[in-house]
Amino acid sequence: MRTLVVVDAANVVGSVPDGWWKDRRGAAERLRDALVPYTEEGLPGVPGPVDLVLVVEGAARGIESVPGVAVDSAPAVGDDRIVELAAGAAGRPCVVVTADRELRRRVGEVGAQCVGPRTVRAP
Repeated sequence: MRTLVVVDAANVVGSVPDGWWKDRRGAAERLRDALVPYTEEGLPGVPGPVDLVLVVEGAARGIESVPGVAVDSAPAVGDDRIVELAAGAAGRPCVVVTADRELRRRVGEVGAQCVGPRTVRAP
């Protein structure tokens, strides 16, 4: 059974002060592209292949999915969509990539594990 990996795009992009605020959409697209290898390789402690979903919100809404990385444009608050995805994992393992403490608590309540942004992004 493949693990579902849900990435909090806003949190991961915001974890590195590289000028992302000048082009939020472009930063989300760069993250999406950088995630592709993880779909086959997996994450540390999470063997691949995995099903990877990048949840975007705000100015990043509407970016396209690429092979291996499904992009989910949250209709409202990205955290709420991430919780919905984690809750709907249908009994399979789910890992959420975020440093947001409140989101970590919420997805933990529905059975997801959490890892920090450095798991998928160099500092």
